[in-house]
Amino acid sequence: MARKDSSVALVTGASSGIGLVVAQSLVKAGYRVFGTSRKPLPDNAGVTMLVCDVTSQASVDQAVETIIGQTGRIDLVVNNAGVGLLGGAEESSIAQAQRLFDVNVFGVARVVNAVLPIMRRQKSGRIVNMSSLLGVIPSPFNAFYASTKHAIEGYSESLDHEVREFGVRVVLVQPGVTRTAFEENLTRADQPIAVYDTARARSEALMRQWVEAGDPPQVVADAVVRAAGAAKPKLRYPAGKQSNQLGALRRFIPSAAFDNAVRKHYGFST
Repeated sequence: MARKDSSVALVTGASSGIGLVVAQSLVKAGYRVFGTSRKPLPDNAGVTMLVCDVTSQASVDQAVETIIGQTGRIDLVVNNAGVGLLGGAEESSIAQAQRLFDVNVFGVARVVNAVLPIMRRQKSGRIVNMSSLLGVIPSPFNAFYASTKHAIEGYSESLDHEVREFGVRVVLVQPGVTRTAFEENLTRADQPIAVYDTARARSEALMRQWVEAGDPPQVVADAVVRAAGAAKPKLRYPAGKQSNQLGALRRFIPSAAFDNAVRKHYGFST
């Protein structure tokens, strides 16, 4: 990594919520920060905002070219742009699931593909991919969203081995439940089925309770800053109490006991 006082960072999905707090925290840490949003927005607290739709390679390439034109380098990328999807797996059309993956997984890949040639030429760079607690544990009525985060886990760990010899490292930040606007980036299944109504409503109510009691976005931003600046980065940076605790439980308790705990928590029969 270059020194922070000369480092250039790109944060996708920086218009609000976690992405905005991450971008502002990186400014405070000494980075020159470019944030992206799908619609034009004014610069915010030292963050230069660019229009970028991560579902379009042309849009991603244009944003990266703009940064290179102004700075000549990109040292840090935080892939934060993402959307949620609430509903039973059977309740989403394949087209809806594909749209989710296009943002949460292939959007990350588009950005990575655009910046890796630059980082290889620099012989340095750090890519921080935003995973989730749901990248390591199941979540009923979040099956497709959890699938995108499981995919990001496997993609990032594999990619890190491929690019490490070029001075580039790929790391994961795993937020737990964070206090952000619940509806902000959430869509609902497009083919609801009545037999799931009760359990789905119960799951949504639990999610709202978790969000209200969740960690502030600054907890995630602090983890990103640590991951970005570490001389010898870890692969994974859990962010928040739930991410640390539940991730450890998944690793260390027997699978049958964990399965029963999940079912009990969500109100299913065990």
